[in-house]
Amino acid sequence: MKIISYNVNGIRAAIKKGLVEWIADNDFDIICIQETKASPEQVDMAPFEALGYQHFWHTAEKKGYSGVLTLTKQTPTLVKTGIDIAQYDKEGRLVRTDFGDWTLVNCYFPSGSSGEIRQAIKFEFLEDMFDWINQLKKERPKIILVGDYNIAHEEIDIHNPKTNKKSSGFLPEEREWMTKWLNNGFTDAFRFLEPEKVEYSWWSYRANARANNKGWRIDYQTVTDNLKDKLVKAYHLSDAKHSDHCPICVEIDL
Repeated sequence: MKIISYNVNGIRAAIKKGLVEWIADNDFDIICIQETKASPEQVDMAPFEALGYQHFWHTAEKKGYSGVLTLTKQTPTLVKTGIDIAQYDKEGRLVRTDFGDWTLVNCYFPSGSSGEIRQAIKFEFLEDMFDWINQLKKERPKIILVGDYNIAHEEIDIHNPKTNKKSSGFLPEEREWMTKWLNNGFTDAFRFLEPEKVEYSWWSYRANARANNKGWRIDYQTVTDNLKDKLVKAYHLSDAKHSDHCPICVEIDL
């Protein structure tokens, strides 16, 4: 099973940059997209359907903002959106799909980079998400949570840790939360399989950052510890350039 997570920074823009053709050239079972910045009626989904994908959306109330979309060739046994907290759910941040005895969560974590108000909301979200996943684990013990977490966990995950210590996404409190998450029954698939590898999933549009590979690893697939021995491969598809992020892939034997 190949599961992709990809913050496309606007699905309509990504489609214009060849997203559908790129998907057609690859054989992904499930594609979890973040930052659609669109609602279903604004996007022609026929090309995705022609490739065999069903599509499940969680759209923000605000036009052109946030939003997640799960494309899957396998029919889910259950689909739910949101975490039943209005301030996040109105921003279209989460699609949960169940497949038999395992659950896939596609999530776009808030960014705090625009200022103190959004940073405060991000901290609230992290705590609420932690509580929500603990409740979900009681009924669904096998979970894969993919998406843009908007946190670089360790110094290996960011090109310049020293100058970014006060930057949103690399704040000590955010990194501590990520450690808490991974000590709470979750495994970072990429870091589990590639403990020493330096790869990034996001680059600023400024200062030629991507060409110079000055990036951050803020997109993850974390799996419940009972699935970590099922992991086969985890990697970044940095040649795909439809966004300021690149897709990340996990291959898992389910």
